[in-house]
Amino acid sequence: MRHPAISFGLSAALAANIACAAELTVQPGQSIATSIADAVPGDTILVERGHYRERLLIDKPLTLKGVNRPTLDGGNEGDVIRIKSPDVIIEGFIVRNSGHNLTKQNAGIYLEPGSDRAVIRNNVINYTLFGLWIEKVKNVQVIANNITGMRGLASAQRGNGIQLYNSQHAAIIDNHVSFTRDGIYVDVSDHALFRGNRLHHLRYGTHYMNSNFNVWENNQSFKNRGGLALMEVRNQTVRNNQAWDNSDHGIMLRTIQDSVVENNVVAGNSRGFFIYDAEYNTLRNNLVIGNRVGMHVWAGSINNTVEGNDLIHNREQIRYVASRDEQWGGKTGNYWSNYLGWDRDGDGTGDIAYEASDIVDRLTWKYPAVKLLLNSPAVQTLRMVARQFPLLRATSIVDQHPRMRPFHSDWRPWLAKQRH
Repeated sequence: MRHPAISFGLSAALAANIACAAELTVQPGQSIATSIADAVPGDTILVERGHYRERLLIDKPLTLKGVNRPTLDGGNEGDVIRIKSPDVIIEGFIVRNSGHNLTKQNAGIYLEPGSDRAVIRNNVINYTLFGLWIEKVKNVQVIANNITGMRGLASAQRGNGIQLYNSQHAAIIDNHVSFTRDGIYVDVSDHALFRGNRLHHLRYGTHYMNSNFNVWENNQSFKNRGGLALMEVRNQTVRNNQAWDNSDHGIMLRTIQDSVVENNVVAGNSRGFFIYDAEYNTLRNNLVIGNRVGMHVWAGSINNTVEGNDLIHNREQIRYVASRDEQWGGKTGNYWSNYLGWDRDGDGTGDIAYEASDIVDRLTWKYPAVKLLLNSPAVQTLRMVARQFPLLRATSIVDQHPRMRPFHSDWRPWLAKQRH
């Protein structure tokens, strides 16, 4: 056990350092690295506007603050800034021109394990392989940064905008990420908050793997291959997001359990939701509109609560692949814009169940050329006969309480997001 006098001495020394913290100023022509070496823990280094071709190593707690947006240029080698100390703040810089080595994970700002409580705020990070690489860090804050990747490289050769690995309690807020590989890549990282980020022209806006107890809210993912991919995760909260005009999916739920996905807008994607091996989740109050496929559901996606959603003007509302029916809308039901039933008692709920798939739908999925005959008498007769004879019936998503009116009154503007 540490002697009380030694502990008191260490605390007194730390308090003295904080009390003596100073502001150092760096002007063009001077060295930022020299000021970092001269600084004591707790100092603030103010860097005046200018162009500084330096690669920095920060190995002590301090604040590095740009005045009128100075530029840190890594000269296309290694990391521009590497942090290996807790309690470091970096704000107000243009950080650019890292190296190109994916194996070494070259980054604009690289946070080594143990760089806890770092704050990376209000920076422009451009033409870097990875914008931020964050590894084994607690309580990092990444706020209001604009990150643009190496646009001249093919997507597979780029790094990710924000790479969060094996970290806890991160806050990733109000960042703008484009032209990297994935905007935000999250692996083995729990209890994080992702809020207010704008993600576009990427492979995936966000890619989650093996990460639990995270909150993803009020983000926009658009013009990517995929908007949000949640893979092999539990206990996620995904709410109030917008995913539109993504060439594959808006939101992917793959091997996910015990999560809540609510109040999201998924519009104009090839697939609104791609739901694969998803169990014991709640999907509620989402607007799924103008997608080629509203929801693609398969691979044992069962025991989910799906209530209060609007599926409006999707070319195919549901593409369902399973060996048995799945019941949705057990309490409040969902709204289906292609529902053909009626409401004789005026309670706002259809009198007959909505079935998302029939034998004609199954044929068109398996043999796309059948779509050329959808309006023919033969196909219409097949659809009618299938309804009369259960042996010809296809398995389906079944909503016993389909709503007669949408839950969302403001759905019409989202039709302009349709892919063509």
